[in-house]
Amino acid sequence: MLNQSRAPILEALEKMKGERLVPFDVPGHKHGKGNLALTEFLGQKCLSVDVNSMKMLDNLCHPVSVIKEAQELAAEAFGAAHAYFMVGGTTAAVQSMVLSVCKRGDKIILPRNVHRSVINIMILCGAIPVYVNPDMDNRLGIALGMRLSEVEKAIVENPDAKAVLVNNPTYYGICSNLKGITDLAHAHGMKMLVDEAHGTQFYFDKDLPMTAMEAGADMAAVSMHKSGGSLTQSSFLLIGPEMNEGYVRQIINITQTTSGSYLLLSSLDISRRNLALHGQEIFDKVKELVEYARKEINQIGDYYAYSKELVNGDSVFDFDITKLCVNTLPVGLAGIEVYDLLRDEYDIQTEFGDLGNILAYVSVGDRPRDIERLVSALAEIRRLYKKDRSSLMSAEYINPTVMFSPQEAFYSEKQSLPLAQCENRVCAEFVMCYPPGIPILAPGELITRSILDYIAYAKDKGCSLTGPEDMQVETLNVMKE
Repeated sequence: MLNQSRAPILEALEKMKGERLVPFDVPGHKHGKGNLALTEFLGQKCLSVDVNSMKMLDNLCHPVSVIKEAQELAAEAFGAAHAYFMVGGTTAAVQSMVLSVCKRGDKIILPRNVHRSVINIMILCGAIPVYVNPDMDNRLGIALGMRLSEVEKAIVENPDAKAVLVNNPTYYGICSNLKGITDLAHAHGMKMLVDEAHGTQFYFDKDLPMTAMEAGADMAAVSMHKSGGSLTQSSFLLIGPEMNEGYVRQIINITQTTSGSYLLLSSLDISRRNLALHGQEIFDKVKELVEYARKEINQIGDYYAYSKELVNGDSVFDFDITKLCVNTLPVGLAGIEVYDLLRDEYDIQTEFGDLGNILAYVSVGDRPRDIERLVSALAEIRRLYKKDRSSLMSAEYINPTVMFSPQEAFYSEKQSLPLAQCENRVCAEFVMCYPPGIPILAPGELITRSILDYIAYAKDKGCSLTGPEDMQVETLNVMKE
């Protein structure tokens, strides 16, 4: 057992600060002295540890001392064989997972409602997606998990696939049968990858759903900055004992910066220590706050803050009760409309709003009075803005028709057409609402009338549509016929 009260990177930075170091290296602000406006804004303490790799601080690309020690502590805390510090966000961790198991032409089995980072890396490496369409909850308008039988069917039909990838939990708290899918994948000689961006809390609370490492997954990408308390853009990549630690590090170094931020690295180190020592206490408080909020919101009327009652033992195998997701459709308002009202009229910033739901991300940093303010605002929005819901579109996810691989479509000869002329053409770029960042269209998919109606509706409701070259989303790039 390692000493989880230690934080080797923090300790090394503190030691460096006491050595009166004269910096003739980068960064050029030289501990803040060269950019006083930046120092005034961020603080001298922050700028004094925004430093370059040096002997006493180790090197993220080839860790042999304090970063190596910090990664070993993280691996133990998360129950992994090895852990890697990622400073390019969980996007970099997810993409490193795929690159570690797939090359050009290799198949990977995954749900279509993955984050755009997964499809992006398939464009780069040439992997071929085998999509398993998730179940839908038509009342809530959200995608659920993959049924075990559907995963098995995909595996049997594609025995040459290299891996199965699952996003667990989803943004909405939906958990798949992680152990069952992992066992299936391994029984057929495939690796198991888990996008666990929203599941940091699972590792430190015995009452929350199973973790990827507990399930025996080969790799997991964990967004420490979401519920774990580290700085934005800092994440962990965890691997099991069957993965080659050195090879995975080589893969990470293909895309990850050679100038790893010590602000991000130290925040991972400090936050891991905090969760290892106090995680159960922290997430007990979060669960208490969320359960209180869920009860109060459901008492308002019309809103539906959902929870474990969705569990069906298959496509909703479990539910993350720390997620405060609220369905707004019975109020007659799209989720994005409630999101905008909360921000613009009540100074409350929620994580996202889609066509039917909002997500209020609750963490240990929240207070009971913050919850009361959210509940009061939702009650007032219902009183002031409630209307007939008959014109609302509910579906958050439309099953795609895949015509070409993402790489083939993205790099194909293409032409730009007005949206109205794109029906029955093959898309050569992305269209998505962000967050949550799940593509409405990905390269290689058929553009149908229902998808065009969805895009028009999302634009009308004020969703932030991203992905296309045309940032106004008036035109789309399609493959030339």
